[in-house]
Amino acid sequence: MNRDMTQGSPMKTIVGFTIPIFIGNVFQQFYSMVDTVVVGQFVGTGALAAVGSTGTIMFLILGFLMGFSTGVTVLTGQRFGAGDLAGMRKTVASSIVLSAVVSVVMTTVSMLCMDRLLVLMNTPEDVFQDAYSYIIVICGGIVAQVAYNLLSCLLRALGNSRVPLYFLILAAALNVILDLVFIIVFHMGTAGAAWATVISQGISALLCLVYIVRCVPELWLQKEDWKFPLHMVRMQVSVGLPMAFQFSITAIGTIMVQSSLNVLGALAMAAFTTAAKIEQIVTQAYVALGTTMAAYCAQNTGAGRIDRIRSGFRAATIIGFVYAVVMGAAIVVWGKYLTYLFVSADAAAMIGDVQTYLWCVGVFFIPLTVVNVYRNGLQGMGYGMLPMMAGVAELVGRGTVALIAAQFHSYLGVCLANPAAWILAGGLLLVMYFIVIREQERRHSKYAPVSNPEGV
Repeated sequence: MNRDMTQGSPMKTIVGFTIPIFIGNVFQQFYSMVDTVVVGQFVGTGALAAVGSTGTIMFLILGFLMGFSTGVTVLTGQRFGAGDLAGMRKTVASSIVLSAVVSVVMTTVSMLCMDRLLVLMNTPEDVFQDAYSYIIVICGGIVAQVAYNLLSCLLRALGNSRVPLYFLILAAALNVILDLVFIIVFHMGTAGAAWATVISQGISALLCLVYIVRCVPELWLQKEDWKFPLHMVRMQVSVGLPMAFQFSITAIGTIMVQSSLNVLGALAMAAFTTAAKIEQIVTQAYVALGTTMAAYCAQNTGAGRIDRIRSGFRAATIIGFVYAVVMGAAIVVWGKYLTYLFVSADAAAMIGDVQTYLWCVGVFFIPLTVVNVYRNGLQGMGYGMLPMMAGVAELVGRGTVALIAAQFHSYLGVCLANPAAWILAGGLLLVMYFIVIREQERRHSKYAPVSNPEGV
């Protein structure tokens, strides 16, 4: 089921690769969405606010790990695109070692520092314990998240986006069952929701591993593959760390937003959490499109196909803009009615705030398209530092608006923080793309192998 993305129509290739990733991302979001629904319906609005307040912390930690896993497998996709299977297997071995080290460090640090971080974020006392109970279990299960992300990234680097989807669907169904059992039957509260998520993610990782062992001989490692050269590790780290820090920089901005929101009380926190969950389901298409562009650009960089990279960016931009118009209108008009899925008793009081948030983000999906497509595409080409600078632009936009909102205790201001980040980062990424693509076209003939200025 591996796919050579250096051949065929760029539009068809990108659409065909993106759809399974999109469905898989929706199911991955389903983990946290089910946690939110079950907690809101069966534990209460306060518990819902507690789970929502940890979302930015999860993004800080798990986003870092996801970015790192994606970054260290960029070289895998490039070696596969170049037809160098021996070199590709060595990149897989080094990716496993690097990911194991990072996951152990992040687990230890996050569990030791979590209570202080919750205090720093102005987490209200009435939801503090529920928030801590939820996030500490998630941190304890970091290894499951890292394992799934790494294995699915390796499969996608080889052009296989469907198998990770199948396993995520199974895990999502298990997550629903475990949520209901842990919360309703065993009354484990927010901790039960977290345990359901961690166990489900672990099973997704295990299924990916079994599939690779049985069906993907390209990834079967031999003893000599573990003797990878040090310069290869440096190449992977040079892309992996900037991608990881890019997620962390973005997460710092969202933590600032959450801190501004927390001072507005549990009801506003619950409304924001509900609206954010609705938005995240819709915007998984952009995440999927970005993931596709990373794999597409990595393979075509390895093959020296700069012409296909430019065509791919054009096709992905058209896809993203059409989706932005259609789904932006849909979420603005009908999104608020999904509030009743998350809560029952306080839905009427929350729905106005939910609508405010959805209006703020729904009309700015076009710059969000640019952020995901061009950032991930440049990363797939091997550029780590440039996209990270776009993350800094996001932090400036999001953080500035959040600080102003906190000063005036403005819920509307909190809702406008994300659009501000998308506009600044999107504009910067467009400039970066045109500079990079023109430089690559000048330096290389149409089918010559690409020399990466950042070392990959």
